[in-house]
Amino acid sequence: MDGLSCDSGGMPRKLPLFVHKQKTRHDKWVFYFRIGKGKRIRLPNPADAGFKAAYAAALSGQPVEIEKVYEGTLQWLWDRYTTESAKWAKYSDATKKQQSLIMVQVLKDNKNKALTGFTQDVLQAGVDRRHETPAAAANFLKTMRAMFAWGKKMRLVSVDPTIGVDLPEYESEGFAPWTHEDVIAFRAKHAIGTHERLAMELMLLAGLRRSDVVRAGRQHISGRVLSIDTVKTGARVTVELSDELIRIIEATPRKGLHLIESSIGRPFVKESFGNWFRVACNDAKVSKSAHGLRKLSATLAAEGGAATHHLLAQYGWTNIQTAEIYTKGVDRKRLGIEASRIVADQIGNIVSPHPELGEGIKSKTSTKSKAKN
Repeated sequence: MDGLSCDSGGMPRKLPLFVHKQKTRHDKWVFYFRIGKGKRIRLPNPADAGFKAAYAAALSGQPVEIEKVYEGTLQWLWDRYTTESAKWAKYSDATKKQQSLIMVQVLKDNKNKALTGFTQDVLQAGVDRRHETPAAAANFLKTMRAMFAWGKKMRLVSVDPTIGVDLPEYESEGFAPWTHEDVIAFRAKHAIGTHERLAMELMLLAGLRRSDVVRAGRQHISGRVLSIDTVKTGARVTVELSDELIRIIEATPRKGLHLIESSIGRPFVKESFGNWFRVACNDAKVSKSAHGLRKLSATLAAEGGAATHHLLAQYGWTNIQTAEIYTKGVDRKRLGIEASRIVADQIGNIVSPHPELGEGIKSKTSTKSKAKN
């Protein structure tokens, strides 16, 4: 049992002894206990909280009771959504894992509650309870919105209770972006040829997330161009490597294809890389994170004239609002300057009125005088 783990969709990577899986005609996995050619005993999904007790009962020859999922309950809707929804199927493993963990907590006390009990005010209360962690509130609402929106389209629920639910205001902008001084300090501490230096320079130029920089390798580079499909959104990002970054890559020793390796020559997973890179930052007296470095990269791009569509391409974003976080202020400043120059040119085109005693008046007066004479 200790070796059992599940992937982001709740599917076990390694099943316990005597546990088998089978896909039904509804394309859903079911699990059962069977020793040799003995009787098959249905078990809950290994990802469910009741699996351990059911498995222990089956091993000891005791009756196994599987709690029935009743139609019209929250558990019923979640089960159908995660097995039948095309949107769920297209989510990245990271997104599936995040939303599944959220629902484990939600379903703990609510799985058998009728869907009609989940009204707008109930959902708003769920968001408000998470107001001290706005990111958790946003992820909770995002998960519920996707599930109920699908349920509404499939006519499994008559009303989407998430419509009109408001999120709490963020009190901060999240991870603090790196500054130019942070980059200088990091470079001073970590010399060219170290994996710490390569990781920083690669994230600064390409703006890769942790989940992507740990995967980046020689196989993703053709000439001086790096292309990789992002884990979070699935979007492909393509960047041109600078001469300096190519020199740093070539100066960094490695045992395998991965550009970034640990001290024992192994590739990182996202979480261990984050811890490792934070230590490298602390050693350089830089109190920032890998994500903060990505923010500096996007800011430099926007300040250098990159438009929204440029940022979408480089950073793998699929939401235009994310890119506009970086371009809006810069664009407003640039467009404001350009507009003021246009206004100045237009002002120059305004024809000034003739002065009361201008040359034209003198000329006309002189002509009239000569005509009278």
